[in-house]
Amino acid sequence: MSSEAVRIESETLRALRERSAQSGEPIVRLAQRYISEGMRLDRHPGIFFRDGAAGRRVVVIGGPDVWEVIAAARSAPERGEQLVSALAERTGSPVEKIRAAIRYYGEFPEEVDRFIAANEQEAAQLERVLENEQRLLG
Repeated sequence: MSSEAVRIESETLRALRERSAQSGEPIVRLAQRYISEGMRLDRHPGIFFRDGAAGRRVVVIGGPDVWEVIAAARSAPERGEQLVSALAERTGSPVEKIRAAIRYYGEFPEEVDRFIAANEQEAAQLERVLENEQRLLG
């Protein structure tokens, strides 16, 4: 990784320090994340990032998480434009929001795939726990 000095306005730096203290995330990593995400927001209108129990994830504004759209697309029988329309109908989201999720995935598939894999792993673990409970109670 290379480095380059960057000037940050004092008010922005103060806010960054406060956020770092609140989150416990080192200020340099937090600044890098905000810059990276900001660049992604510029390239992908209609997308934003949200913190949650499963970690930070990319979301369509006013719509589903990107990973949810992509996971649904993988299991759908439709392809092409029919897929976009079908996903819009199934999720209750406008076609433009589905397209925004697909465009984001087109540029950052590894990120979304990791999130999908983590969710699938967590769901499988929960299923095993429930099966064990049912065996005990059954």
